[in-house]
Amino acid sequence: MTKHIVTSQVEYDLAYKASIENPEKFWGEFAEQEFTWHKKWDKVLDYDLYTPEIKWFEGAKLNITENCIDRHLATRGEQTAIIFEANDPKEDPLHITYNELAKNVNKTANMLKANGAKKGDRICLYMPMTPELAYAVLACARIGAIHSVVFAGFSAKSLSDRIMDAKCNIVVTADGGYRGNKITPLKGIVDEALMSCDCVEKVIVLNRTNSKIAMEYGRDIWWQDEFAKASDVCPAEVMDAEDILFILYTSGSTGKPKGMVHTCGGYMVYANYSFRNVFQYQEGDIYWCTADIGWITGHSYIVYGPLCAGATTVMFEGVPSYPDMGRFWEIVEKHKVNIFYTAPTAIRSLATCDMNLVTKHDLSSLKTLGTVGEPINLEAWEWYDEHIGKKNCPIVDTWWQTETGGIMISSLAGVTKDIPTYATLPLPGIQPCLMDDNGKEITSAEAEGRLCIKHPWPSMARTIYGNHQRYAETYFSTFPGNYFTGDGARRDTEGNYRITGRVDDIVIVSGHNLGTAEIENAINEHTLVAESAVVGYPHDVKGNSIYAYVTLKDVRSESSEVSIENEIRDLVSRTLGPICKPEKIQFTTGLPKTRSGKIMRRILRKIAEGDTSNLGDISTLLNPECVEEVIQGKV
Repeated sequence: MTKHIVTSQVEYDLAYKASIENPEKFWGEFAEQEFTWHKKWDKVLDYDLYTPEIKWFEGAKLNITENCIDRHLATRGEQTAIIFEANDPKEDPLHITYNELAKNVNKTANMLKANGAKKGDRICLYMPMTPELAYAVLACARIGAIHSVVFAGFSAKSLSDRIMDAKCNIVVTADGGYRGNKITPLKGIVDEALMSCDCVEKVIVLNRTNSKIAMEYGRDIWWQDEFAKASDVCPAEVMDAEDILFILYTSGSTGKPKGMVHTCGGYMVYANYSFRNVFQYQEGDIYWCTADIGWITGHSYIVYGPLCAGATTVMFEGVPSYPDMGRFWEIVEKHKVNIFYTAPTAIRSLATCDMNLVTKHDLSSLKTLGTVGEPINLEAWEWYDEHIGKKNCPIVDTWWQTETGGIMISSLAGVTKDIPTYATLPLPGIQPCLMDDNGKEITSAEAEGRLCIKHPWPSMARTIYGNHQRYAETYFSTFPGNYFTGDGARRDTEGNYRITGRVDDIVIVSGHNLGTAEIENAINEHTLVAESAVVGYPHDVKGNSIYAYVTLKDVRSESSEVSIENEIRDLVSRTLGPICKPEKIQFTTGLPKTRSGKIMRRILRKIAEGDTSNLGDISTLLNPECVEEVIQGKV
């Protein structure tokens, strides 16, 4: 039998070979030996990537929370499952055992049921990073309801769009959320969002910040009141492996966010598998992923992956800069963190600070470091390696997506070689390939092209909620029979992959995928804007930032342009959330277009990057003269 959790390069090579030669046997063996099932599957895998239709462990019956909680209680009931570190360092951390987690998840599940939740319902979670968010996620899974977590930094409009798209009937939120020295008025944002939603019947509100809020009679109820009267016994709903576990929205290149659908069985198997292999988690390790549960990283590598593996996972409510830029390292020292997983943006930001904020903390407990969200640049990698890992910790530079559900390409900590700026090798079971512009696979060892995956893996998203046609067109139409990632990549002679960036209209800012069309739509709502084009450009800390080219309906003075610029930023912030605000706005009298009227964002991206040496043949454009004007007006 293949060794699935590998501990050497030789074992990796053997596992990878086995996973490619017979994927069904490989995943079937792991699923059978690792998890609790009510009924075994009829078939490990059934798929057609042209349609596309993918089914893993079809006919199997399970509940993911029994694998994240119940099966651990006999042997590790008193082990800490979650360490909660509050925003305010003066607030005592919470150490929540697996026994306590079981009771709290059951009480939350019964609270949801008492307020009308049932199997198949969609429940929106718009919450701060407190243990109650983890309870709510697991409680939904416990009763077979589908959770849709919306990051608590999104605006009322973004929240409303996501609630309406999934037709959620319950929203779980809080009065407010602490972020550094600010309180985000979550309940107020929910109230504004629900003015344009007709599907929500109940709003459950956690009192976190003691903020003064309005409560609507008959709709709004307090978490604490409902939780107190709920039973701590709740049998798990038996789910089919292909039942929906959650919907998570990711930015779309056509403006409307995409509700990626992940299912119970395959997602569980791969979240556990990838967590244990990539981070080389060992019994007793303290593991900390600094992401928010509002993103896929938090779903897979704060909640489901670690808990399914019986790990101790840290949840942090705050931000890396509060009360000072040493907060991460203070937490590592306090909890003796062994595995630390964060974003390159955070590393670049922390690297610019007073080194005393690092050196005054004991980081000797660390044995594995990781990065996620975007490729890490060499300078940040070297700082992380030297100052945080003390040149003694492997760094796993993980490439994956909301759509993939789990880490796809990464070194395995201390097992396979890590190479600065390279994601390196695919995990067993993952079959990447590079495609040329003509849709042909590039078979030479050393190559550069568009990154695709040519065989299903268990945690891949099954569809876009309510729009399978869009799922097919977005991911499977560019290179039929293959999943197209939207990323470009380079492969070396040893099969290591380096991600070179997005090749579609998505900008990765601070590790978050932002759809340019969505931002353009928001800018175009301004009454004085005729049209706009948004591109990404390199940023020292965020990796990329947003550059907006804006054409106004009539010519304005420079002073009025400054005012409009501020209004545009405010409009985008209110419509989509502060993270989507353009860093730079350039006013133009026109935008370069093809003769069919398509804006040439490729040219605009190069100008924003400061690279005008090779713009290609612009003579075929509808308005080639405007290119020079745009170059001269660069902000």
